[in-house]
Amino acid sequence: MQLGKDFVKALKQIETEKGLPIEIIASSLEAAMASAYKKYKNGNQVVEVHINLTNGEIALSEKYHIVEEVTVPDAEWTSEQASANGHGGLEPGDFAYVEVNPENFGRIAAQTARQVIIQRLKDAERQIIFNEFADHIGDMVLGTIFKAEGDQILVQVNDRTDALLPKEERMSGESYPPGERRKFLLLDVRKTTRGPRIIVSRTHPGLLKRLMELEIPEIAEGTVEIKSIVREAGARAKVAVRSLDVNVDPVGACVGAAGTRIKSISDELGGERIDVIIWSDDPMQFARNALSPAKAAKIEPVLEQEHSLRVFVRQDQLSLAIGKAGQNVRLAARLTGWKIDIKVIEPERLPTLQDLFNDIKKTTGESLWEDLPKD
Repeated sequence: MQLGKDFVKALKQIETEKGLPIEIIASSLEAAMASAYKKYKNGNQVVEVHINLTNGEIALSEKYHIVEEVTVPDAEWTSEQASANGHGGLEPGDFAYVEVNPENFGRIAAQTARQVIIQRLKDAERQIIFNEFADHIGDMVLGTIFKAEGDQILVQVNDRTDALLPKEERMSGESYPPGERRKFLLLDVRKTTRGPRIIVSRTHPGLLKRLMELEIPEIAEGTVEIKSIVREAGARAKVAVRSLDVNVDPVGACVGAAGTRIKSISDELGGERIDVIIWSDDPMQFARNALSPAKAAKIEPVLEQEHSLRVFVRQDQLSLAIGKAGQNVRLAARLTGWKIDIKVIEPERLPTLQDLFNDIKKTTGESLWEDLPKD
């Protein structure tokens, strides 16, 4: 059966454009044509197909197993049957191959080839997309909002690939108008029957980390290290950093001159407030830093509870320490991994004359206050 050199040329063009090896296409075609031939014959034949990738010729053969007693007439011969069909000298255990070229099968073969190529291209493109994105989970991607309907928001991440932004991965209060470009974190890539399902996020702490690596050279170079990040996406985040160079201030490097670096990152996240604090391996010092901008007067461990701290602040620092709806202390606790209980410290005051007399009374049992002139 001859499909010709144009057929081979077409396969090679597909190989070049789609990056799918021609040998894979050919082997898929061979398997599909063997299956198509069995359906065409409506029997139990064992069929082998070989495609010549030089001239486009297709060799199709029925394979017969030589046996002593035939149980499958479409796939078995005795030695005598083999001799009668021109294959003399074969013994049980050998195989005979009979090349066939049935009428009208050329049309069926061509149709089958077309279907197989289309399916293989789909499968190959899906695998290429999966491999391309699976290797970049946790990286930042730039995407364009493609479609927004109810809970379904699709993001176009390249010319042929859309990603899904689930409801739980969207920032509270952020809108997603079609055509707008945003930065996302590539969260996951899953194989499905309809192709790769790519999930992106706007809320994951990893997005803030990638933005800081992009905006802050000291982090990208490794001079400043991000130790921990927590976010309430769109509202507030805390980032713990440390410097690996004594001459570099990690907080100053992250904030930038006049706050330009951190403001640029905040703007990308819809105005999310970002507190950058110095990491410490001392839990109490780390908690003190994490509660910034509030200033703690005293911190002590709660001995009866594991990983629990009691933090004392002055009255004027209480609202800062707790934050709006408890946000500051909640993020500080998540950042440090310790439970933080905020207490107000009583203001110190000088003893009054009344306090002095009361102390004398407690000591002697006598009151000097009553003997003082009343005028």
